[in-house]
Amino acid sequence: MKVAKRRHDMLEAVHAGITSIEALCRHFGISEATARRDLGALSEQGLLVRTYGGAATTIGQREPELTLEQRRMRQGDVKARLAACALACIEDGDTLLLDGGTTTAALAARLNERHGLHVVTNNLAALPWLTQLPEGHTTVLGGDLRASSMTAYGPLAHAALSRLTVDRLFLSADGVTELGLCEASPEQAWLKEAMISRAAEVYVMADATKLGHASQQHWTPFPRQWTLITDATDERLETFRALGASIRHPAAAER
Repeated sequence: MKVAKRRHDMLEAVHAGITSIEALCRHFGISEATARRDLGALSEQGLLVRTYGGAATTIGQREPELTLEQRRMRQGDVKARLAACALACIEDGDTLLLDGGTTTAALAARLNERHGLHVVTNNLAALPWLTQLPEGHTTVLGGDLRASSMTAYGPLAHAALSRLTVDRLFLSADGVTELGLCEASPEQAWLKEAMISRAAEVYVMADATKLGHASQQHWTPFPRQWTLITDATDERLETFRALGASIRHPAAAER
C-alpha cells in the first residue's frame, strides 16, 4: 500500500475509533515504527492529535449540540438494550448515581424492576420514572438548570455530592475517546469528575457511534478502573481496555 493511501486510510480509522498504536498495527499489518511515523506526519498536518499510545481526532472540532428531543430519537432501540445491560449490574438495595442524558434516562425507566434503591441524580428528565421505585427513594441534586439537557449543575450540585457516596455511578457522554468523556461545557465535565470521585463503581453507557467521537471540547478523565457498557464489538474496545475498562455487551446480558 502506498504511503499516502495508507495515511489517508489511517486518518479515517482514527476517526472511526481505532486509535491505539497496537490496534492500528493490527488493522494495517504494519510495524509500530511505521504507525508512529504515519501518525506523526498526520499530526504535523494538523489532522489529528498524538496521544500516549496512539492518536485522537483533532481537538476543537465542535458540532452543534443536539436538543433533548433529538437525543431521545437517536439510537433509541440501542439505548434500551444498553439500559437492560446496565440493569443487570444493579442489585436490590443499591445506592445509584445517575448522570444526565437520554441513555441514563432509559436506565431510569427500568429501575422499578429493583427494590429498595436509593437513586441520586441531576437528570431531571428521568424523574417521572424515579417516582415509581418500589420501596426506594430519590435524591435530586440541586443547582442551576441546563435546559438543553434538562440537568442540574453548578456549585449546589457539587456541594450535595460532597456529602454523598454511592455504590454505582452510571454516566453518559457526547463522545468517548482516549482523552476521556467528551462534553459540551466545562461545567458538565467537572460535575462528571466529581461524580466519579463519589462512586465505588463507575459505568459509562455509550453506543457504538460515540466511541472515538470527539464532537465537543471539554473532557472528563477516566477513573483507574471502570466499565464500558456498549454495543460496539470491534477493535476500538482494545483502546478502552488499555485505559482500565471492563466491557459489557447487551448481547451477553440478554442471554
